[in-house]
Amino acid sequence: MVVLHVKRGDESQFLHETSIDSLVDDVVKDIVGIYNGRLKVTRICYEMEELSSHGTFLPLEMQGLTDEQIKELKLEDPWAQRCAPAGYVEAKDEMGRRCGRAPPPNLQAVLKKAADTAKEYISKKHVDLRKCMTQKDVCKALDELRGATKIVFPAGLPPHDPVRMELDNVEDLAGTQAANEVIDPARACLWACGKKLLSGNKLSDHLGKNDKTKVTVKLCTSSEGAPGREPVLSEEERKQLMLQAYRKQEEWKKLEEDDDDHYMNSKWADGQNLKRQFHGLNNISWKPMLKK
Repeated sequence: MVVLHVKRGDESQFLHETSIDSLVDDVVKDIVGIYNGRLKVTRICYEMEELSSHGTFLPLEMQGLTDEQIKELKLEDPWAQRCAPAGYVEAKDEMGRRCGRAPPPNLQAVLKKAADTAKEYISKKHVDLRKCMTQKDVCKALDELRGATKIVFPAGLPPHDPVRMELDNVEDLAGTQAANEVIDPARACLWACGKKLLSGNKLSDHLGKNDKTKVTVKLCTSSEGAPGREPVLSEEERKQLMLQAYRKQEEWKKLEEDDDDHYMNSKWADGQNLKRQFHGLNNISWKPMLKK
């Protein structure tokens, strides 16, 4: 099996294992599914932190309004009491996005543990650990988050809550930064070794017949053009090379400043040393004669 080191720009994302005989279209579809799935898990984990701190999402017409404005307009959140967790605590959302009925500390810990576990399933650290990622890992992370919300909110979440919309795959990302990060599978492509992997071909048409190899590929969209080539040296190797050059430069400076000839007093620099050895004149101590 060939291992693909997937990057987006210059940032490592994950490792993906596939066959060298796989179609490029199938590989792109799998990689985009994992990439977009990881983004979904990250978005849910962020919203789950807000859910844990301030409760469920307010209806859109109530968001951003003050308490006085809500009373004046006679608005009411029909989902706040219906979806409130058991033993909820009041925690007003200063941003005016959530109802302020937060889970108690023990249930907040359930949400936090689930979010941490989900993040671990899709962590970029797996690249350094040489662990490949599949869509099953993304599904496990989503199942972990879905299970935690059912435990904490047994009555369910409001249909307009971002966490529920993400878990139900009905999220609307229009006008958000997240929409720019998600990649449309129909416009996705892979680049390797400075060349685009063409649709309809097999991986072997571009990467050769060796099925036991590791290749760095970059995930792009068809409108982005060719990505930058990979640097010859990694960042850590470049730092070590610069450090070595700096140390050598400092050594040369010290040698240039040190013009002392004290080394001439060393035994190895004495031209008469061999002669004295033959005549037995080495290690002779002298002391004055005492007169009687």
